[in-house]
Amino acid sequence: MIVLLFVALVLLAHWYLWYRLVRRTTGRGWLRKALTWALVVLLAVLVTTFVGTRMGLESWVAWPGYIWLAVMFYLTVILLVLEIPRAVVSVFLRRRERVPEPEPVAVMAGAGAPAVPEAAIVTPAPMSRRIFLERTTAAVAGVSALGTVGYGMTSALGDPVIERVGITLPKLDPRLGGLRFAVVSDIHLGPLTGIGHTERIVRMINGLEADVVAIVGDLVDGSVAQLGALARPLKNLESRYGAYFVTGNHEYFTAEGPGEWIEELGELGVRSLRNERVEIKHQGAVLDLAGVNDVGGAASGDAPDFAKALGGRDTSRSTVLLAHQPIQVEQAARHGVDLQLSGHTHGGQIAPFNLVVGLQQPVVSGLATVDGVQVYVTRGAGFWGPPVRVGSPPEITMLELRS
Repeated sequence: MIVLLFVALVLLAHWYLWYRLVRRTTGRGWLRKALTWALVVLLAVLVTTFVGTRMGLESWVAWPGYIWLAVMFYLTVILLVLEIPRAVVSVFLRRRERVPEPEPVAVMAGAGAPAVPEAAIVTPAPMSRRIFLERTTAAVAGVSALGTVGYGMTSALGDPVIERVGITLPKLDPRLGGLRFAVVSDIHLGPLTGIGHTERIVRMINGLEADVVAIVGDLVDGSVAQLGALARPLKNLESRYGAYFVTGNHEYFTAEGPGEWIEELGELGVRSLRNERVEIKHQGAVLDLAGVNDVGGAASGDAPDFAKALGGRDTSRSTVLLAHQPIQVEQAARHGVDLQLSGHTHGGQIAPFNLVVGLQQPVVSGLATVDGVQVYVTRGAGFWGPPVRVGSPPEITMLELRS
């Protein structure tokens, strides 16, 4: 159902762009035909991208399609925003438009030459105010969309922002004060990311000298066979008490499921918390670090199990839970969790999607309290789909616990 809705929206967007950028700005002729075919080709490129990336084709297939997807989105949004001012100006111009007939002018070929007959004179028709308005609107939308996508690509492909956050847990043992977590999520190793993407993230995390590294889901967008080489730099992660991982919804998108990645990460020195918890012993005190599977695992019999991960523990200790989606805090609250670390949202990734994400998740990004549980949602260090981030730069979080 979601796929059909997406296809319908893409087709509708292309029709709308044809109507606004081609039909309303050109007359009958070769230019209109050329622009129409250009949109058809771009639609075909987009289809090839979605089909090709799922068949494991090379990254060069994905780049043009995903970039056009972003440009198409912003062209559509900007043109829709411009509909009202364009309509107001159009009504104003329609009332004023009075194009006078051009006066014929006799042209002399030279001294003594007879004047050219008036019937033979061809005067180019002036551009109508309507066409001028439509072309101006199209130009504004085009420049704005390209500028926005260009900025967004620079953000998405650049270094993640280091967000330093201090969180006070009321019942935290004072000896655990200052315990530091490097939190990263949504790395999204895939057809548009090279090994340099992973190496940079590992280098930046190591520079934080954290006590614990938490990878909160959506590490990959493919199988180990396709992307295993891109994940190998994770073996170089450095921290005092180890690196931990919980599944995100994208780990369940491959036919192989998350099992092969759990095994691969284990060989790279990253421990997966599969509805389980470990004790982090620091300066003679103990913190419970738990992790649950993503809700997307329910369909394949790998659902989150909060009772298994959190049951039977010493409730006098503080508990930090790794759970990919912020919405999982509803169950975390029932089990007395003090702090939940999540990702999934990308902070919206491409504004104004942050407004849509807020309809599904209780927290879009940053720190909030939900049902008495503090939740920190990182924006993620990668991107999904278009290599574009607007209004939500990539993030690695340096989180320090305070008593």
